[in-house]
Amino acid sequence: MTLSADDVRLLPLSLRRELIAAGHTDRSLARGLRTGALARPRRGAYVDGHMWAGLTDEERYAVRARAAYRQAGTDVVLSHASALPFLDAPLWGHDLADVHLTRRDGRTGRREAGIRQHRGRLVDGDIVEANGLLFSSPVRATLEVATLVSVEASLAVANHFLHRGALTIEQLHGRYESPLLHWPASLGTTLMLRLADPRIESVGESRTAYFLWRSCLPKPVPQFEVFDGHVLVGRLDFAFPDLGIWLEFDGRVKYERFRRPGEAIVDVVLREKRRQDRIEEITGWRCLRIVWADLARPAALERRILQLVDDVARTRGVRRDQA
Repeated sequence: MTLSADDVRLLPLSLRRELIAAGHTDRSLARGLRTGALARPRRGAYVDGHMWAGLTDEERYAVRARAAYRQAGTDVVLSHASALPFLDAPLWGHDLADVHLTRRDGRTGRREAGIRQHRGRLVDGDIVEANGLLFSSPVRATLEVATLVSVEASLAVANHFLHRGALTIEQLHGRYESPLLHWPASLGTTLMLRLADPRIESVGESRTAYFLWRSCLPKPVPQFEVFDGHVLVGRLDFAFPDLGIWLEFDGRVKYERFRRPGEAIVDVVLREKRRQDRIEEITGWRCLRIVWADLARPAALERRILQLVDDVARTRGVRRDQA
C-alpha cells in the first residue's frame, strides 16, 4: 500500500529555511522560479521545476499536502482527501483546493489559506506511518472523506480499499458505529456503507454501480463469471442474468492493465471484442459498453439500457416487466 521511493508523489521537496541553510538566497530562489528550474507548490516550499511541470493535478496535490504537513506548527497527520495519495487511493470527486490535516492534540483546528485543520479523536489503528509521513488509515480515511464529499466519490474510495483487502465492511461499520468515537451522523455515510462492494474494481465501476442504484435499475451481479465447461472465459463487470444483458465499463486504465508485453492498445481492444463475442455465444446475452462520457449523461444512458432490455425482451417474446 505504501508508495515506492521513486513515486512522483514523493518528489523531493525542500523548505525555504533548508535551502537558505544550504547556501541559497532569496534572490537565487526567485531566479530559479523565473527560469523554471524551481517550482513552489506552497509558499516556502520548493521542488524541481521541470519535474513539477510534468505532474498531474492529483500528483501536485500530493506534493502540496506533503509541504503543508512539513510546515505545520503542531503535531498533525494527513487526513481526509490528503491521506488518499499516500494510500494510493483515488481522488476522483474530491476538492483539491485544500490540504486536510488532523491535529493529534485534540484541540480545535483552524483554517488558513489552502489548509484545513480538523479536530478528531485518534485511536489505535487510525494512523499509518510510511514514506516519512503520518496519515489516516484506510478505515479512518474512508469515513473522513464521506463527511465531505458526495456518496459517489466516497463509494469509489471505499470500494477501492475493499477490493484491495485493505479493510472490510465489518471494520467500516464497527468504526462508524462505535459509541466511543462519535462520528457525525450522515445519511451519505450510511448510504455509502450500504452500497459498498468489494467486488467492484475501479472508480469507473463504482460510478456505474452508483448510477444503476440512482436510476432504480435492477441490482446487477458484479464480476459475474462465465465458463465454457470448466474454463473461465471472462468476468463481466455488471451482469443482469434475468434480463439477458451485461454492462462493461471501458476506461483507458482497463485497457492499459490488460495490455500484454509488446501489445498496442488496438490489440487489447480486438482481443476484448473476441472475448465479448465468445461470451455472447455462450450466454445468449447482449453487452452494453459504458465510457466516462456516458456517466456524465445519466438520463441518456438510462434510456440506452432500457432500450437494450426491450430489444432483448422482444427477441425472447416477453415484455420488459416480465423479463
